[in-house]
Amino acid sequence: MSRIYNSVVGVLCGVGILSSCEIIEYHPYDTRIEGETGLTEKNIRLIEDKMRGRREFRFAMISDTQRRYDETKEVVNIINNRGDIDFVLHGGDMADFGETKEFLWARDFLNKLRVPYVCLLGNHDCLGTGFDVYQKVFGSDNFAFTVGNVRFVCLNTNALEYDYSHPVPDFNFMEDELRNMPVGVEKTIVAMHVPPGDGEFNNNVGRAFEHYIASFPHVQFCLFGHIHRWAEEEFFDDGVVYYGCTTVGKRGYYVITIKEEGYEIERCDF
Repeated sequence: MSRIYNSVVGVLCGVGILSSCEIIEYHPYDTRIEGETGLTEKNIRLIEDKMRGRREFRFAMISDTQRRYDETKEVVNIINNRGDIDFVLHGGDMADFGETKEFLWARDFLNKLRVPYVCLLGNHDCLGTGFDVYQKVFGSDNFAFTVGNVRFVCLNTNALEYDYSHPVPDFNFMEDELRNMPVGVEKTIVAMHVPPGDGEFNNNVGRAFEHYIASFPHVQFCLFGHIHRWAEEEFFDDGVVYYGCTTVGKRGYYVITIKEEGYEIERCDF
């Protein structure tokens, strides 16, 4: 009997029904989360408290870290060692397949940053149950925060993933931002994963999107990821420049310095 029992347990362990012969291995799209959650709100508080009253600052942007764990760990170490970065913006696509463990791995790598960070929602982050996991681990797919006198407006632009079942882009969110702009904001930076003109973007509302972007106070520029290469585009011929960040898989990240007058944007290789 014991020989039969041991054989059955061995088979169960081998196919992953039991993990270490002690606990059940959950489905890769199970949305139960272990560890820290609500990171966007927590890190926004840290950023805003740290940067209150600042009119000049420097932040880094990384993007599309999916399945690039060695490079992600490396760029985190590089940013930590620089010592001149105030916070980090992740341009989306932490996951490749929307699996829960992908978000938890990304969270644990990014938590090693010595500065606060926020993460946009990418199109790959929406696969499977990824949207639900993203919301639990990080927070809302649309969010905003204030750095000194600059308002950062971060948008979900992954329209193709929702087939019109979810407002993407969410003009109600953008309208609310415009109506309730914090006192003292003089400039705006808008960030998104998918840029206008891309097949993942809802280009049927492109002009309405342009109108809302242009309505924000003194838009400095827009940022996006998704295309896995550097880019500098003016999609609507309206003077607003959209900067695309390459993937960490191609070993690059942005360092952006906001000055009293103007800004500097640097492409960094590692």
